[in-house]
Amino acid sequence: MTNEQDALVSLLQRNPNDKSISGRIASLEEAQPADLNRDASLLEGVWDLRWSSSSQPWLRQAPWLENLQALDLKQNKGCNLLRLRGPLGTFGAISVQATLNVINTKRVEVKFFKGGWLGPTLPGLGQIKLLRDVQQSFPAWLDITVLNQQLRICRGNAGTTFALLKLDTIDIKDLIEQDNN
Repeated sequence: MTNEQDALVSLLQRNPNDKSISGRIASLEEAQPADLNRDASLLEGVWDLRWSSSSQPWLRQAPWLENLQALDLKQNKGCNLLRLRGPLGTFGAISVQATLNVINTKRVEVKFFKGGWLGPTLPGLGQIKLLRDVQQSFPAWLDITVLNQQLRICRGNAGTTFALLKLDTIDIKDLIEQDNN
């Protein structure tokens, strides 16, 4: 990693509301552009949203909230998960599931198909799920602009910029249902 990238990762970890993050992101996007032909496998895993240009509360980083994104390109699946940090997070989460398709060197197409509430896991019953089909009325995509084993920067179809850090503490299988093929 470069010093510029190290500094951005450190800010995202320690002070995700720092005013310099937007400029640092733009600089890194220019210096180290992503190429999904080369690096698509680095998308795999669970990512923690640490910064967003959005004003929407569910797309912002908050110290009391986990805003996770799981990407499983082997199954062409993804999941956004919003839950409270700490022990209260086990009582429920909001989840939106999607199919994913890498369509060029930067863009990943996202088609949301199911969303709702994921409750706690109960002995003998499994996890309580209240999910409904989602009718996506617009094309969604993410342009991946910076990508490595620790950091992902992307821009969404609504113009929002996101900076996410890879989490090695959560297994992707805990967030995305696995195909039994």
